[in-house]
Amino acid sequence: MGREDAGKSPVRGSPRRGRYPRGVTFPVVGMVGGGQLARMTHEAGIPLGIRFKLLSDTPQDSAAQVVSDVVIGDYRDLDTLREFARGCDVITFDHEHVPTEHLRALEADGIPVRPGPDALVHAQDKGVMRAKLDAIGVPCPRHRIVSDPQDVAAFAAEGLPEGAEGDGFPVVLKTVRGGYDGKGVWVVDSVEEAAEPFRAGVPVLAEEKVDFVRELAANVVRSPHGQAVAYPVVESRQVNGVCDTVIAPAPDLDEALALKAEQLALTVAKELDVVGHLAVELFQTRDGRILVNELAMRPHNSGHWTMDGAITSQFANHVRAVLDLPLGDPRPRAKWTVMVNVLGGDYPDMYSAYLHCMARDPQLKIHMYGKDVKPGRKVGHVNTYGDDLDDVLERARHAAGYLRGTITE
Repeated sequence: MGREDAGKSPVRGSPRRGRYPRGVTFPVVGMVGGGQLARMTHEAGIPLGIRFKLLSDTPQDSAAQVVSDVVIGDYRDLDTLREFARGCDVITFDHEHVPTEHLRALEADGIPVRPGPDALVHAQDKGVMRAKLDAIGVPCPRHRIVSDPQDVAAFAAEGLPEGAEGDGFPVVLKTVRGGYDGKGVWVVDSVEEAAEPFRAGVPVLAEEKVDFVRELAANVVRSPHGQAVAYPVVESRQVNGVCDTVIAPAPDLDEALALKAEQLALTVAKELDVVGHLAVELFQTRDGRILVNELAMRPHNSGHWTMDGAITSQFANHVRAVLDLPLGDPRPRAKWTVMVNVLGGDYPDMYSAYLHCMARDPQLKIHMYGKDVKPGRKVGHVNTYGDDLDDVLERARHAAGYLRGTITE
């Protein structure tokens, strides 16, 4: 095209308006996994005009109910993944369970995978994660891979101070792959109790049982070209190994320690070359340290408060990151935001409880996942916010309890 043709459309020679050529279209994000994280990520992409394609186990999965382009298939099958990836501009995930070698094959096919397999393996394999965090100087609980119950006993004894009595138990044992929400994790008090984890036939990681004050989480998002943002550090309260309540920001957290936790999470994201959302779950110890407990490279339960409590939610920023768009502002909208998970109970008809909850608290934000209600199953969450933490906590707990049926007034 000559200089005299500059600024003209190739169609009939008419002037081209706008800054992009006519062929530019909105990208397609391929999401592997049909759970609630995919559902809420899809929701965050709608205002941006982003098109979603979903690989789901069943048509009834949470995200499959709301995404228009759904492929039903097994993420563990490489041919299924390759066929699914056709027409996608980028592949991302709502879980970390896709085999690492399959992700490498997709990359070899020219499909952008975010986070990539070299990063994601650290969320898939706890042994790999611990080795890498040790190598880059990130503080972790004392740990090592153990081979049998007797090796667990030896590991326990190694932690005893010189001259101390006892056997070093209790010890935390984790299968290196596949655990979540307390599954694949055991706290054992003896060599006899240590036998159970080895029956799964996978490597077992032993860790010291940390004497901690509370659990924290540092959530950050990083893009392919290295832009990164950090959300306020939150307190995460667990019940029976499952996240129950998240308070943003973490109450009474020393400013220097909060900054250290944010910087630690940003360092992990950079060193592991994470693209997208990274949750770093932390222990705050009684002697004033922070130790890394787990990593998750996807939107995370500890970041659900951002849907209503932050200028840009974790889900919106994850979409922006995997597409290499400029990241949004992570600052909170209110002084306090509290998220409480809604677990299934003995009352499957939660919809009828909305009237009470909404009338009692017009500011309440209810997020349901379209799941069948089963006792103990995460089926939704509620967010509340305001200037008085006690009030915000009470409102969130009441709503979650009423929806579940444990509170009736």
